[in-house]
Amino acid sequence: MSDKTEHAPIPEKFQALGVRNSILRALADLKFTEPSEIQSLLIPKALTGVDLLGQARTGTGKTAAFGIPLLQMADRGVGTQALILVPTRELAVQVHEEIKRIGQHTPIRSMAVYGGEKIAAQVRTLKAHPEIIVGTPGRVMDLLDRRLLSLANIRFIVLDEVDRMLDIGFREDIRNILSRLRGMSERREENGDEHAARSHQTIFVSATFTEEIERLARKYMHEPVEKLVAPGADDKPTVEKVDQSWYMVQPWDKYRLLRLILKQEQPELAIVFCRTKHGADKLAKHLTHDGIACREIHGNLAQNKRDKVMKNFRTGKFDVLVATDLASRGIDVADISHIINYDLPEDPEVYVHRIGRTARMGATGKAISFAAKDQGDLLTKIESLINMVIPMARMEGFEPSPEPNRQPRPEDHIPVSTEPSAAAVAQEKKSTMRLGARMPVTRRRRR
Repeated sequence: MSDKTEHAPIPEKFQALGVRNSILRALADLKFTEPSEIQSLLIPKALTGVDLLGQARTGTGKTAAFGIPLLQMADRGVGTQALILVPTRELAVQVHEEIKRIGQHTPIRSMAVYGGEKIAAQVRTLKAHPEIIVGTPGRVMDLLDRRLLSLANIRFIVLDEVDRMLDIGFREDIRNILSRLRGMSERREENGDEHAARSHQTIFVSATFTEEIERLARKYMHEPVEKLVAPGADDKPTVEKVDQSWYMVQPWDKYRLLRLILKQEQPELAIVFCRTKHGADKLAKHLTHDGIACREIHGNLAQNKRDKVMKNFRTGKFDVLVATDLASRGIDVADISHIINYDLPEDPEVYVHRIGRTARMGATGKAISFAAKDQGDLLTKIESLINMVIPMARMEGFEPSPEPNRQPRPEDHIPVSTEPSAAAVAQEKKSTMRLGARMPVTRRRRR
């Protein structure tokens, strides 16, 4: 009996880069038809085994760019051949899942290791000797120090979002891990291994490469090192596909304005950024109380709860995610239509990263920011970075309220509601607002 099952056509442009058939089948299943610019640059070079610096903007397919070569070059059955270091738990899960999808027709296995989950469960999975490990530097160091993870078989080391890892304090862990690998190479060389000098391939991938990052990278890499820059990656970010605007609003009016915007915009999927964990908790609580389906995600949330929140966000269980910046790394969800900067970030680069969650891979999106009268200088710095003037918006029917008698604290930006009755709670549950409910879930989730 012949197999009449129809298969998606093999993506020929990936095939032209030297990608093997087992991976091409997965790319076809995932509807990858044309490589992005960073994928076109990095995949063929990585397959030659040279050390690489890869620079491309967020949302341009960097994970597949380094994941495809690792899956293709790894040997079956040899544990921990590839180590991928990432800055956050969410990104570790995201990268692991992406590699698992791309490698679904190969025998190569991947796992993620990160803090916030019991180490015993991760050790049990490590005993199965997966070929690719994706982890945060802190958890990887913990496993190495406990001798539960070995670098003896390492052939590939990848550092993803290097700029962010250095920003949030992983510098010493990264130096320690890379130094251990270099030390192993030197010992092999002393023992007469002629291939010791190139015992592993190193790939640094980032949206930005400062002189400091490049200097650190080259210190632990083998010459010749090739730097690959996707077109536009080293330009000032223009985020031209994001419809940006800002409202002048004082702290005590922010929550009232947010509710009006959500009601007017009816976002399909929205992320609302807060500066603090406590602020995110308070905001999510009051949105929920007022009938808007939302959840919060931040560093104080247990890992299993963070995973559940992201799963429910991706599958359309709610439409508004309230997030802090640390937790935002790894939020790679299709069809995010709105980014709302409830608290304007102090660092203009963070603004660019936030609004990069929308308008991904050619899509469009909106970014709305709240700024108080005394935040004009900060807004100017953001505009200077993105090389454009962000237009000021006004909400019809919204009138500023007078300043309260006392200076509000950050956590007081949201008005305190009275405790509802049991009957009121029941009624609110029945009438919870689904902001994106005008579109069927099947259309709102393309992956």
